[in-house]
Amino acid sequence: MNTIRIAIFTAGAVGLAAAGYWWNQDRQGSSVTGEPLAQVVVPSSLTPIAERGRIAFEANCAQCHGTNSSGRDGIAPPLVHKIYEPNHHGDIAFTLAVRHGVRAHHWQFGDMPPIEGVGDETVAEITAYIRELQRANGIN
Repeated sequence: MNTIRIAIFTAGAVGLAAAGYWWNQDRQGSSVTGEPLAQVVVPSSLTPIAERGRIAFEANCAQCHGTNSSGRDGIAPPLVHKIYEPNHHGDIAFTLAVRHGVRAHHWQFGDMPPIEGVGDETVAEITAYIRELQRANGIN
């Protein structure tokens, strides 16, 4: 009798796990689109440092964080967002994120890995670009 109960319980647990897996796969397949998560107003001109940052951002960050840091659905958050305003995430936070990666804490995108080959000077230029985008979008 106990063996039958264990078999039924095990089969039920496996069935629930399989259903959860397939439901999650279906849900991810329909919601992970990579579409922008934010509408970003781009300033008509950038300072020279921010323009260098824009070029570096496009080469190193846009694949995940989207064009003009608008984020990508299911992939990475927009950096033009109040969470990343300077009084919450100072400029050093961007440097540390690139150097060491970041554990997921504000968003459900998973951890960000370190970004190899991007030095501190380049991160400073990228940060200047992000800050100019933020200001153009009312994030100070």
